[in-house]
Amino acid sequence: MTAYLIRRLWQMIPTLLGVVLLVFFLFKWFGGDPAEILGGLSATQAQIDAIREQLGLNRPVWEQLWIFIQQIVTFDWGKSWATNEAVSSLFMSRVPATLTVMVPLLILEVALAVPFAMAVAYVRGSLIDRSVMVITTVMVSISLLVYVIIGQYLFAFRLGWFPVQGWSDSVWTNLVTYAPLPVLLAVFVALAPQTRLYRTFFLDEIGHDYVRTARAKGLSEKTILFKHVLRNALIPIMTNVSVLLPGVFVGSFLLEIFFSIPGLGREIVLAVNRSDYPVIQAFAIYLSVITMLVNLLTDILYKLVDPRVVLK
Repeated sequence: MTAYLIRRLWQMIPTLLGVVLLVFFLFKWFGGDPAEILGGLSATQAQIDAIREQLGLNRPVWEQLWIFIQQIVTFDWGKSWATNEAVSSLFMSRVPATLTVMVPLLILEVALAVPFAMAVAYVRGSLIDRSVMVITTVMVSISLLVYVIIGQYLFAFRLGWFPVQGWSDSVWTNLVTYAPLPVLLAVFVALAPQTRLYRTFFLDEIGHDYVRTARAKGLSEKTILFKHVLRNALIPIMTNVSVLLPGVFVGSFLLEIFFSIPGLGREIVLAVNRSDYPVIQAFAIYLSVITMLVNLLTDILYKLVDPRVVLK
């Protein structure tokens, strides 16, 4: 295991270097002139040249790339062009709000979708199974924006159970007051596609020969489902969860915007609208690193769930 971890971490270096080069040259060649963006329409050529000198844009390309790599290594991305706030401080101040919403969302989504999908797969072909598939198909066809609007109107405006928007400096207040409505709406939206997907995983396992063999040996359906089927279905389920995990740190753009949550997802949208390159570049690098680490963690969990998995 130790050798595998060292090898995987070593393999991340060229991958990260490729991401760094891609991000750097994309912004260099296709992102426009940062000096002109910062200077605005009324800036003179002298002011634009001064901004370019301040940002180091008149230096050779290799020197600018080296400065970018130094920023990545030192986690010093400079300051946001829009707010003049240090990018690292900006990220640290926005991540807690995002995690307050996204961590409960991911936990509830998996905790509800897995047993629900297993129950539906157990009664496949029945009226309940067909009804659930029809309902989930309809739910998937409706945009998240519709759920947000209806949820805010019904649960916040009409019933007054939750505030429509807002956030506070208290983690507990956010968890019990401001986060429940966006979390519940997002869980309701995500439950339909995840149930359909996990049901497919369970049905695939139920159709294997080892299930028929277990039944022939007289094992109960409960034992077969929880001891054999669930264990084997966890591999594709964990793969799907690993795809969702980076989103925990990114947040849901729509949720944070419509519920005025000062999270990272909302900040990224604002940065794109403002052409705030330092924030966008830092976000791209952080997301790539998180994705690689999550993939590594998932591979290790494969081995823990199923000892037959060989890590190469």
